[in-house]
Amino acid sequence: MELTLQPLRRLFKRAGAKRVSDSAIKELAKILEERTKLLLTEANRLSKHAGRRTVMKHDIKMARKTAEKK
Repeated sequence: MELTLQPLRRLFKRAGAKRVSDSAIKELAKILEERTKLLLTEANRLSKHAGRRTVMKHDIKMARKTAEKK
């Protein structure tokens, strides 16, 4: 797992949760990592399609739009 648990715990707290189990945080981290991997794979594909080796901000935005349609 690449994401650390404490920042996710803070996000839960900001969303209004009083207490959050470690298992809930770990499940959220797992889901976020899976979705992020898909998003980054698509952004990388878009940058290669544009003839670039560098992934740019607009690649991420386009990948997000593509993911929302699915």
